[in-house]
Amino acid sequence: MVSRYEHDFTHMFAGLEKQIAETDNPRHRAILKNYRLHGLLEVSGRYEELLSPTMTVEHPHYRIHEGGQSIILDGMAEVRAFYRSLVEANALVMWVAEQDIAVNDHGFSGEVVFNEFVPAPMLEGSAFGNIQAGEDPSEIYLLKRTLAFVWPYDEQCRMIGEHVYEDAASREISKPDPADVITAERAAELLAPEIDKELP
Repeated sequence: MVSRYEHDFTHMFAGLEKQIAETDNPRHRAILKNYRLHGLLEVSGRYEELLSPTMTVEHPHYRIHEGGQSIILDGMAEVRAFYRSLVEANALVMWVAEQDIAVNDHGFSGEVVFNEFVPAPMLEGSAFGNIQAGEDPSEIYLLKRTLAFVWPYDEQCRMIGEHVYEDAASREISKPDPADVITAERAAELLAPEIDKELP
């Protein structure tokens, strides 16, 4: 059975792709293409590739503010460990529903409606939301919220880091039908053709 979310998942960058096609400035176009490929690799679990020297600076710096909590990741080791933790927690499958991106020589900023399949242990007792005590830890929830992004880039159009800010009032948590949950394996399978077109 095909998940009702698969179409939105595989077409999450449709608006961005149109923006890329309409962008004439070579630097701006390269920044947007980096962002798109970064996103595809991340949700496919291929974080080592997005952290390659051609895509990301040697010392990235992330500032993530969600649920009233702040996480600072300084340097490649901390950023790599963060992505590894998402893989281990089974919290990789995410996609944007709407996004409004402004790009300039510094990088890009924007506001996005963000969806993510999140396992129960990541929600229980966290700032992300509430689940009932005794819930099956294998249960997957759909977390939806609005995020603001600011991503700076270096002179080679490589990502310097991610600055992410959550609108906590926008957070919605629901329990999807298990048949609609996109697994990490299925996500990687769905996005592989798009990634293969971009990588050498």
